[in-house]
Amino acid sequence: MNLKRKLPLLVLGIYMGLNFPAFSQTTYQTPPQAIADLVNAPSTPSVSFSKNGDWMMLLERADNPSIEELAQPELRIAGMRINPATSGPSRSRGVENIKIKMTRSGEEIQIKGLPEKASIGGLALSRDEKYLAFTNTEANGISLWVVDMSNFEAKKLTDAILNDVYGNVMTWTPDNQILIKAVNPGRGSIPKAPAAPAGPVVQETSGNAAPSRTYQDLLSNPYDEALFAYFMDSQMMLVGLDGSKKAVGASGMIKSFDLSPDGSYILVDVIRKPFSYLVPASRFPYDVEIWSKEGKKVKTLAEIPLDEERPTGFDATVTGPRSINWRADKPAILYWVEAQDGGDGKVKMEEREIVYTLSAPFTGQKQKLATTSLRFGGIAWSTDDFAILNERWFGARREIRSVINPSNPSQAKRTIIDRSYDDIYNDPGDPMYTENQYGRNVLLRKGDLLFMTSEGGSPEGSMPFLSTFNAKTKEQNILWRSQAPYYERVVKLLDEEGSEFITVKESTDIQPNYWLVNTKKRIAPLQVTNFEHPFESIKGINKQLVKYKRKDGLDLSAVIYTPEGFTPGKDAPLPVLMWAYPREYKSAEIASQVRGSKYRFTRLSWGSPIYWVTQGYAIMDQTEMPIVGEGDKEPNDYFIEQLVANAEAAIDHIVELGIGDRNRVGVGGHSYGAFMTANLLSHTDLFAAGIARSGAYNRTLTPFGFQYEQRTYWQAPEVYFNMSPFSFAHKVKTPILLIHGEADNNSGTFPIQSERYYNALKGHGATARLVFLPHESHGYAAKESILHTLYEMNTWLEKYVKNKNKIDSSR
Repeated sequence: MNLKRKLPLLVLGIYMGLNFPAFSQTTYQTPPQAIADLVNAPSTPSVSFSKNGDWMMLLERADNPSIEELAQPELRIAGMRINPATSGPSRSRGVENIKIKMTRSGEEIQIKGLPEKASIGGLALSRDEKYLAFTNTEANGISLWVVDMSNFEAKKLTDAILNDVYGNVMTWTPDNQILIKAVNPGRGSIPKAPAAPAGPVVQETSGNAAPSRTYQDLLSNPYDEALFAYFMDSQMMLVGLDGSKKAVGASGMIKSFDLSPDGSYILVDVIRKPFSYLVPASRFPYDVEIWSKEGKKVKTLAEIPLDEERPTGFDATVTGPRSINWRADKPAILYWVEAQDGGDGKVKMEEREIVYTLSAPFTGQKQKLATTSLRFGGIAWSTDDFAILNERWFGARREIRSVINPSNPSQAKRTIIDRSYDDIYNDPGDPMYTENQYGRNVLLRKGDLLFMTSEGGSPEGSMPFLSTFNAKTKEQNILWRSQAPYYERVVKLLDEEGSEFITVKESTDIQPNYWLVNTKKRIAPLQVTNFEHPFESIKGINKQLVKYKRKDGLDLSAVIYTPEGFTPGKDAPLPVLMWAYPREYKSAEIASQVRGSKYRFTRLSWGSPIYWVTQGYAIMDQTEMPIVGEGDKEPNDYFIEQLVANAEAAIDHIVELGIGDRNRVGVGGHSYGAFMTANLLSHTDLFAAGIARSGAYNRTLTPFGFQYEQRTYWQAPEVYFNMSPFSFAHKVKTPILLIHGEADNNSGTFPIQSERYYNALKGHGATARLVFLPHESHGYAAKESILHTLYEMNTWLEKYVKNKNKIDSSR
């Protein structure tokens, strides 16, 4: 069934057990006014700081688009979604307005001359910060604009010529010109669909194993191939501040480009045939070319083959060069990594990967820089004698960070961090960065001291901190830590001592705002921004972080919201909406750690369950659903039993607190949370109703792995069967609401998952409802879709959760 062709431009509702026909169409509906008002609350600007933090950009974003906007033509090919009218991504929603705010004085300056009905993206400051470049998506394409930061005036530099269907689209040169990827002026007219196919579409395998996870929107015929080639056809151009344009290099299917730090060379990835009907464009063959800044090809560094055949497992990778990049600390030196194990994580090797470098003018031989025992995870550059090499291994949830000396590759690397990356209690944090003379991010350090920021996980919840980490002694010194009753984190360091910095500070009912903090002068922090609370109507609700135990002793936690004025034990227990997302762990100790903070601002997104606190519900959000498999055991071998134990513990606790009514608990989730919901309704009678949005319910449709399951269906058929709610549709006796975007682009959550699961439920007499949202992807965007989703959820909860006792008494 081809959903994107068959569905009308209205919400499709399939009802069962309600006073509606079995198959019906309906217009978009809205939830109660209290919920709708929260959805329509103004968004808060995002912020971007200047190099030294003296000023910030306030980026005001557009509200949710209308369904009419989402219904515009969209091309879904090669794993991409393209707006054919603009040669850019479909459904993109940009910035509407830009203001400049001075950090210390608080002065706010409006950028003048911005485009009307702006949809701004790709903002980039020149290296000297004298100019700000950005793209603007128009009805017929994407144009390039620039702001003169001396007078804060914007002007248009080019017509709508940019090509933004894949990869990056522009970068500044050291001499304040802008290198762009434009639509090839000679690409001609869009290919026309043939009146009739030339013949059948044939795929053939020669016997080599080519396991592949499920992907959406792949090429399916020669016409798709022609469209892909057409929209990828690009021409590099150099644009001056006066709007002059000069072609750079040959046109082609340019995937991405990157200017060397000194501006002398361009690293260009050019896609070539053969294309694939099995994998997305990111795995098509391509050439990695080095061009001079004038566009002359200097060298083909690598010819990357089609990536259809890869070993299974999340620690598998490709053979040959990958992660090819410029060193951030040098004028023009490339580095990359090559697997030595054939890309197969099951092969045991001490030197699993080798990192190589090659210096301009790229006529010499590659040089060995370092080796890794795990998979290469990137390099944080600093100076010629100091860099940090990162390695990761999914199977063990392990990361290693080591200091290397790039000027002396024979010097042994020195491990400074070796830990489980799931362990938030012992997380030293991530390094902070600063810009060097090339405009590249390098480590912010003072000798052996690295400046680090960490989430600061603890049994009381997250309390972020700023620290120095000594790369020689491995000692960490906390310079500053967030204090209750606030959640505050450092976002910009302003001096070399770590004593002056900018933070984002928030609390349960205090909107996040930026503050200037100076610990050395011991002066009161200065509030830099004063963003208003967007959700005044829920300012007085109660929020608490609760901890409780599973029957096997595992510590669990959740965040509970209750309506303003509610008193546990005094007032009657409330109906409950439990919202969760399962996570897999390799350690029970780490799985027990408290995640989140009770001091975080209560912010509502389109998919939040918190809306229902306005309707008299208790909300159990971020309900921990850990699935643990230690040592050689895989978490998913125990998925159902541990999932049920998690749910039982959560319900027991909220009832014991005097908050929740055991007979009126609804459960819900999105994506893997929807999968969780369907499983809980298949294997328990704990809940009054369930809500499952955009989930996958039949794991045989994702046979080469899913979520954190590395084994294939043929390696663990019992796991795939037992974890599939589809297998147990006959056991579902609890009402379940299924919602799905008909244009879901997420791997594995094809809309057919909900369609087939609904049919299985219907066939066994379950009480179920299926709603497909036209034009919506894995996350929902149109205001009409969001409001209708909330309407559907509210109606379902009101009937089957809040008023469950009335239903029971009438039977």
